[in-house]
Amino acid sequence: MILATTRTGSGTPLFLIHGMGSASTIWKGIAPALTSRFEVITVDLPGHGKTPYDPGQAMDPASLADLLVTNMDRMGIDQAHFVGNSLGGWVGLELASRHPTRVLTFTGLAPAGLLLTPYTKINPITAQSRQIAVFTHSIQSYLLKFMWAKRIGFASSTPKWRELPYEYALDAALAMGRSKGYYPAWNAMLYRRFDTPIDPTIPLTVIFGDTDNTLPVATCQERSLVPPHTRWIVLPNCGHAPQWDCPEDVVRIICETAGQR
Repeated sequence: MILATTRTGSGTPLFLIHGMGSASTIWKGIAPALTSRFEVITVDLPGHGKTPYDPGQAMDPASLADLLVTNMDRMGIDQAHFVGNSLGGWVGLELASRHPTRVLTFTGLAPAGLLLTPYTKINPITAQSRQIAVFTHSIQSYLLKFMWAKRIGFASSTPKWRELPYEYALDAALAMGRSKGYYPAWNAMLYRRFDTPIDPTIPLTVIFGDTDNTLPVATCQERSLVPPHTRWIVLPNCGHAPQWDCPEDVVRIICETAGQR
């Protein structure tokens, strides 16, 4: 399966992998700052953004990691740095574990998969977000001009929802409403967590916000599941999308991590 991608900038390739119900538009706030140092490649996972959903494509994080490597081969890319948010972070961890020779470094932004106990059913709160996005899809551009609608849509995701640019909010709402791969990805994560070894020579950084309500610290940020050499950072006043809440810090940390290889 061919994934929709965009390629900008020059230098060593750096892949940006979005989360479940999202799309490559989530990276607008940091991609331009990275293009002076890297060839930045944004990718839409199956059933997200501009990549269609294929019922024959397995949607578990390990299979999505394998799919990314297949697309790297098609693009003529041998090695790259990787950055992933949420589900994309879990995919990045699987990449580092399953394909260590292809991964130069990995930076996880609120990566999923670091679960104390695997989910056995879909989280009803996130499912509700998807349902609202589908129901309001045709009027989102109008609704998000109102602060009350923005609060409903984003207050649980970011403590800085009031400052979230209208364009970013609309991009996120439209991506969620269009993501036919949302429930297949959710179902594929059930009864699983990330728990496989990663080569200690691969530099790893994990970033969480101190107010991540989507993957809370008590149940979804289990440090023992990543290698001891992992750099673990908690950013203040930051939610589930650090690239929104702390873009300058995130760019700096990505560059610091990539600078180790």
